[in-house]
Amino acid sequence: EGHRIARELIGRLPELRECLLRDIGAAWRGDPSCPHPIEALYSFPGVFAVTRHRIAHILHEEEVPLLPRLIAADAHQRTGIDIHPGARIGCEFFIDHGTGVVIGETAVVGNRVRLYQGVTLGARSFPVDDKGRLVKGLARHPILEDEVTIYASATVLGRVTVGRGSIIGGNVWLTHDVPPHSRVAQAE
Repeated sequence: EGHRIARELIGRLPELRECLLRDIGAAWRGDPSCPHPIEALYSFPGVFAVTRHRIAHILHEEEVPLLPRLIAADAHQRTGIDIHPGARIGCEFFIDHGTGVVIGETAVVGNRVRLYQGVTLGARSFPVDDKGRLVKGLARHPILEDEVTIYASATVLGRVTVGRGSIIGGNVWLTHDVPPHSRVAQAE
């Protein structure tokens, strides 16, 4: 089984490399203080965390026990960015600054998405069964379509969809769907 999983991971390396190169390009294009993509690769915590996540996600999909969570926990400890290995994240993903970002297990993140520090993509509630135990495996985290930007310290909770091209302002608390190309800001 271990050999099969290793072959699967090796077989996906070209796809993984291409997506990571796109992530690095997004970081370089998205941060005016970054003079070269190589700086994003070696010094940006968001790139570090997303790189580890992409490997952990493949192992999670292969149902490898414990190792995906250990990879995620190591990245979290090093960067302050907590991404569950089950989260599905598209390419050209950029986490700017990153400290305090949380992305839950069933979150779905499209392509060309940007998050800033302190963003939470979390669950709104945790259903329990008739014995009071948490029901596992339910889709309970947000879906971000392509080209979404979420600014610092925004919280998006529950299985809500943030439509393509939308911008969620800083410190927003969001628990409902947002149509494509929307702008959501705090109330005045």
